[in-house]
This record gives sequence, structure tokens and C-alpha cells, in this order.
Amino acid sequence: MTKGRELKIAYIGGGSLGWARSMMVDLALEERMSGTVALYDINMEAARKNERLGNMISAHPDAKGKWTYTAVATIEEALANADFVIISILPGTLDDMETDVHLPEAYGIYQSVGDTVGPGGIMRAVRTIPMYASIAQQIKEHAPDAWVISYTNPMSLCVRTLYEVFPQIKAFGCCHEVFGTQQLLADMLADRLGIEVKERQEIHVNVLGINHFTWIDRASYQGLDLLPIYEQFVAKYREEGFEKSKDDWRTSVFHSAHRVKFDLFQRFGLIAAAGDRHLAEFLSFGYLKDPETVQRWKFHLTRVDFRKQMLQAKRMETENILSGADNVKISPSGEEGIQIMLALAGFGEMITNVNMPNQGQIQGFPQGAIVETNALVRRDSMQPIIAGQLPQDVHQLVMGHVANQEAVFQAVMMKDKEKLLQAFQQDPLVSSLSRNDAASLFSQMLGNLRPYLPEWDI
Repeated sequence: MTKGRELKIAYIGGGSLGWARSMMVDLALEERMSGTVALYDINMEAARKNERLGNMISAHPDAKGKWTYTAVATIEEALANADFVIISILPGTLDDMETDVHLPEAYGIYQSVGDTVGPGGIMRAVRTIPMYASIAQQIKEHAPDAWVISYTNPMSLCVRTLYEVFPQIKAFGCCHEVFGTQQLLADMLADRLGIEVKERQEIHVNVLGINHFTWIDRASYQGLDLLPIYEQFVAKYREEGFEKSKDDWRTSVFHSAHRVKFDLFQRFGLIAAAGDRHLAEFLSFGYLKDPETVQRWKFHLTRVDFRKQMLQAKRMETENILSGADNVKISPSGEEGIQIMLALAGFGEMITNVNMPNQGQIQGFPQGAIVETNALVRRDSMQPIIAGQLPQDVHQLVMGHVANQEAVFQAVMMKDKEKLLQAFQQDPLVSSLSRNDAASLFSQMLGNLRPYLPEWDI
């Protein structure tokens, strides 16, 4: 990549109504890069609408970066000469996700997200891994030198698939869950010490773990050790939870009062660095016993009918912008994808959390396992930063998921239904079921995926 030249971004899933618009706005606000964005999606109509939307955003009076958006008919056309590839796809449909999340409720299993672990996360992986294997092969053939940013869940298994198919790929996964914990620590400083932190990036954290099950064992602000302060903060708010504004957690299904995070700190002495909705699904600690228990812990079960309503609202919003009825809002998304691209293109350097193969940055984890740690990003380089080792009790919890995710991956790649059932039964949310109930739930859920698995014996 040559500093100052026009760049090309291939967006796989270019009909996206969420991540794509955020990227378009963030690109528009950055004057140091410009170029073209090729939008590829299996829904060509959605990609064409995003072509119009992206070009409107680029033409906005407040836009500093100038980009040309083009919907393309094939993934090969999107990838040709790409400097960056962004993958943000919905693997399947929201109807599929509705089955992922809500069918297990008949067996007493409640899921707060259902896209990473648990029965829903496993079945989503079964759909997603073959899709990512195909995308990885296309990248290998048409854009082998591009940097690849993945936003799709289950993130660890998506990135794992990219490296399995194309070991030389330059790929990583981006997730904003750690950002929320940095903001919580900033809010803690205001609450406990009256210190106003201007930007969450001023909170420096050491990140260890896997996506959505990440941990922080060191945190500081301008040389101030935050762990002792967090211990006092947790002691004060562990029962009622902490809300920067009253009833934050009630007004948005994506918010919580951090009670799960606080409980985990009291158990293990580390800061759990994902949101409560994700953390609860990795553990058999009773946070998801039933909807009433979830309410007491002050987080939410994110129903898929709500996601469908959100999708429809975004569609209407896009239509209104394209028709001129509404104005597009140009404000930063808070994501770091564009800043990472800037650093990779040679515009400075940065440290941020990413998901990439373990090269020894987490001690005691298998080489090549997809882990989430900090990395130093600079011109055409992403170097993981040594994070150290998790305490034994937390290490065992995380390693259980590392092993089970690998078992899911191998089962899907081999199209082995029996191996997949074993991994399914070992998940903490499923392990409480009898073998017969677990097998029955598995059979129903896998049967619903028959259209995605034509070569499987289902």
C-alpha cells in the first residue's frame, strides 16, 4: 500500500443496513483516505441501495473523505485489486436465528444473544463456516495481499475458517465489546474520584481471552492503577448494578447494569471485558436460568422479533434518506475499523484489541487458536502484544470454550454429525440437559439447517 494513493475496499455483505452505513460515515469523516468501495451481496437490490446511500454520504457537505460506491454482481469483481476486504454477513436469515435462539426455550435453555456459543451459537456456526470457507477461497484467488476485517459472529470460528482455508491470509476480527468496558472504567473514575475522562481510549487495558469471553487483568489511566478502584466500585454497586443514567438497562435491550460483570470480578478478581448478555452464555452459573432471573441480574434476552423490528426500521430509515425525506446523520460510529485501516495504510500506528491466531501472546493457549488480545497496528503490519496468562480458574473456563469451538469447527469441516452432537452436548448451556433431551434438541435444530447442508446426512 502506497501512502496517498486511491484505495479499494471490497465489502462482502455490502447490502448491510448496520455495519455498512457506519463504515460509510466513518470513511466520510476521514480526509486522509479516499478511493472506491465495491459492494457485493447475495441481495443485489440491497447492495444497489447502499451504493446510492454511500455516494450520498460521500457527497455530504461535511464529508472529508471522498469515496465512490459501486454495487457489483460477483465476489470476484469486488475482490479484484482490493487493498482491504470487509466481511459483514448475516449467515442465513433472521428466521433461522429465531430458531437458534427460541427453539431451545422449549427445553428450558434461554439465550441472551445466541450468536457465539450455546445451542444458537453452535448452529449459527454450522451455517457460517461453509460460507466463510468459500469467501476465504475467493480471497486466496483474487485478493491474496489484501487485509481482511471480519465483523461476523461467531467471530472466533469465522476467523479460524479464514486461516484454515488460506493460511497466509492477513485477517483479523473486530469487536467493540472491550470498548464498552473501557467506557465503564471511565464512568467509574467519574463516580469514584470525580475524574472526567475525555475519550475511552485513554483507559489502557490488557486484554486476554476469546471473543465475547475476554478478560482484563491490568487497567490504568494516566499511570493510575484501576483494579483497586474497580474493586471498591464493584463492592458499592454489585447488588443494585451501575447505571450512568437512571434505568439505562431498561431503556435498551443491548444495555445492562453490569451485575454479571461485577459478580465475575468478585469470583475471579479479573474484569470481564464483554457485555453481560454475552458473558452469561459462556457460563453455567445460573444467570440465564429463566427470564425472571435474567431480570434480577439486570440484563436482557434479546428476542429475534425485536431484531426483525430493528431491521424493518433500518430499511425504512434508508428509504427515507434515499427519497430525501430524511437527512443522513454524519457522526462517528465509535468503531475502530477505519482507524485500523489508516494505520495499515501507513498513516501512523495504534494499539487496539483484535481477534487473530495465537502466536504466543496468550501463554497456555494452543498455537493458532483464535484469541482476542491487543495488537500493535502500523504500516502493513499487525503484531500481537504479549498479554501473559490467565489465572488457572479463568484459564480453564476459557480453554473449555477454545476446545469446544475447535470441536465444532472440525465437525463442520468433516460434515460429521456425531462429532457435532458431542460438541453440542458439552456446551455449558446444554450440559444440564439429559443426553436424550440434548440429542432431541440437536436433531430438531440441525434438521432446520438442511437447506444449508446439502452434503450432510440429515
